Amino acid sequence: MCGLVDGGSRAETARWAAGSAATAGLAAVVLFAAGCATGGTGVKDEGAAHSDAATAAPSPDATPSFGTGKANRTVDAVALLKADPKVSARVKEDLRPCGRDLFPVDTSYGNLTGGSSPDVVVNVLTCGDAVGLGTYVYRENGERYENVFAAEEPAVYAAIDRGDLVVTRQVYAKGDPVAQPSGQEVTTYRWQDGKFAQEHWVRNEFSTAVGGGEVIATEPVPEFDDR
Repeated sequence: MCGLVDGGSRAETARWAAGSAATAGLAAVVLFAAGCATGGTGVKDEGAAHSDAATAAPSPDATPSFGTGKANRTVDAVALLKADPKVSARVKEDLRPCGRDLFPVDTSYGNLTGGSSPDVVVNVLTCGDAVGLGTYVYRENGERYENVFAAEEPAVYAAIDRGDLVVTRQVYAKGDPVAQPSGQEVTTYRWQDGKFAQEHWVRNEFSTAVGGGEVIATEPVPEFDDR
């Protein structure tokens, strides 16, 4: 649904996509941009909504749980963003309904920080072409959610990949259409010592040949606090 959620309802649970960090980041952003730019429904490729290993339906009184053993609890992502002082005024200004009180917000739940409750990853997109405006990670802290990661820049999107946070930033040259960036940077973060530390970084530059894409650099980088 191009990342739209009801303004007053709970955010929809994001879909799961296994695979490498670079593949996860690329699929999430490129498929969003392509789906919305052509008037389609868009695709969400990341999250922790269901597991391929599950073969039997749960009993009616069963509740979904994460690795921590806690039941899944959704949040009002729009209200969370609007109340967060770490979210810039620019993003809050763009956080408006695209129609029928539907907001361009994607929400994923998963165990990123090792807490007793699932962490929440929220992506804010544009209405027209689903380009990422900002991505945020919230960790439950008592009765409230604490912002423990934020990245605000054009064409950014975050996803949960097997306990890691994968942030993809599309790179555009002058004249590039939304669905065809010149490259991308994929950064993998892991929760260490109370903060997200950068684990891996990959830069891809896409060739002009059909189906082409060349990896220009891939290397681990030193840790730093990106909050």
